Amino acid sequence: MHKIRKARVESVLKREIATLILQEIKDPRLAFTTVTGVSLTSDLKTAHVYVSIMGDDEAKKRSMEALQAASGFTRKQVGDNVRMQYTPKIVFTLDNALEDRARIDRLLKEIEDSKKNE
Repeated sequence: MHKIRKARVESVLKREIATLILQEIKDPRLAFTTVTGVSLTSDLKTAHVYVSIMGDDEAKKRSMEALQAASGFTRKQVGDNVRMQYTPKIVFTLDNALEDRARIDRLLKEIEDSKKNE
């Protein structure tokens, strides 16, 4: 039963944090940021929030700095909006899964094209 509760809490946190990033955080460094997932520790005291950021490395760095700076505000808002005994500490982590998938697709296409040419 604990796994079901944890998954539900992660889902609620993902939705709430995504809404906060989109509507409440007014930092110009945040552009094209998407929350891709939330992973809670087993004691529910730390939430690792995975974000995907479109842009070059410099834009990603600036956006991650903005998210880290806003983590306290985000935690406070989550605590106000989501009824929990303990509001988890929020740690933002860059998720490069989309870029990795695109790179793998591109490599597979190149291999396929080279086989056709042979």
